[in-house]
Amino acid sequence: MDAQHKESPFSGEFNKRLKQRYQAQQRFKLLGISAIMFALAFLAFLLITIISNGYSAFRQTYVELTVNFEKSIFEGEDLARANYQALINRALDEKFPDVEGRRAKRTLHGMISTGARYQLMDMVQDDPGLIGTTQTIWVPADDDIDMFMKGYVDMSQPESDRRIKDQQAQWIQTWIDNNMIKLRFNRTFFTSGDSRDPELAGIWAAVKGSFYTLVITLALSFPMGVAAAIYLEEFAPVNRITSLIEININNLAAVPSIIFGLLGLAIFINFWGIPRSTPLVGGLVLTLMTLPTIIIAARASLKSVPPSIREAALGVGASKIQTVFHHVLPLAMPGMLTGTIIGMAQALGETAPLLMIGMVAFIVDIPGGFTDPAAALPVQIYLWADSPERGFTEKTSAAIMVLLAFLVTMNALAVYMRKKFEITW
Repeated sequence: MDAQHKESPFSGEFNKRLKQRYQAQQRFKLLGISAIMFALAFLAFLLITIISNGYSAFRQTYVELTVNFEKSIFEGEDLARANYQALINRALDEKFPDVEGRRAKRTLHGMISTGARYQLMDMVQDDPGLIGTTQTIWVPADDDIDMFMKGYVDMSQPESDRRIKDQQAQWIQTWIDNNMIKLRFNRTFFTSGDSRDPELAGIWAAVKGSFYTLVITLALSFPMGVAAAIYLEEFAPVNRITSLIEININNLAAVPSIIFGLLGLAIFINFWGIPRSTPLVGGLVLTLMTLPTIIIAARASLKSVPPSIREAALGVGASKIQTVFHHVLPLAMPGMLTGTIIGMAQALGETAPLLMIGMVAFIVDIPGGFTDPAAALPVQIYLWADSPERGFTEKTSAAIMVLLAFLVTMNALAVYMRKKFEITW
């Protein structure tokens, strides 16, 4: 008994409970690790799905055509009104002279995108000397041809169930054998606006619309949010009114974003008369949405400044306002900027409030200012996701990749600024 007591100073019941505690701790750690791995697996699955569906949108199918800019097409015609489609059709007919019948010719001519005619028009308007010459030009193919070249068309299905017919596949093979069809970098995706044709649709108009909207949001929300935070934290008396204001600010940060869209629709559009679907009204709505986030982050930054800084400034004769703006605000500014960037990232990804103010409209032209009709990148993704064409599926995923890149960049900038300018007291 004495030897056993010396070997183990604890009772058997205590050791049993201690072992159970360690086992419970190990189970909790395994549960936490499993939860993290589960979340990472879902995130990886989401990213892999988006990338696998969207990477192909960064390449576009182009077909080589030998176009004869016949003078007869341009005689007595404004260059913008010339029949450029006829030039494309003749180039195709010369390449496939054995194609006969209106239906077969229409199928052949439909393999080239409608954007090709505008490409020829721009070429002639830039250089009228092309009239009367023969040029070899790469023009975009139709979206069905593009999907076939990217491997999204199952040719094992019955011909009636495919968008690419057997005859079209033979013509494409002829182009491939003659090195007349290629997949190239899709500049159109980054330089054009929205379009009914997937091969002509781009994100540039939506990116500019988002940029103008965020400029308005930043210009209004940052100074107002910082000013409100400074007043509430440094100057406002502690009473029921300020307590009510603080509670409402915290509650507004949790209000669904669509409520701000309804508020913007009622006030900015119906009451003030600001035009729908403009970056101006979009920026005003997103300002209302991001103000609570910025105010809360700014107040937290002001609270993190030690009271000794204020006491030292007041002790050497500085006034209250000098203490705040000369000593407290510079030290709190990095945290304020971090909160502002996070608020801007949140505003960049919002869709619901913009839908309520009409930014869901089909906008082809690229906006040139704050009052021009525009779309936003999240809204553009929403519109493309609702389109049935397979070409818009890859465009949707590619636009999501671009949006995620912006969001990751903005959040990385916030983390960098916090790490670089953060002061440990």
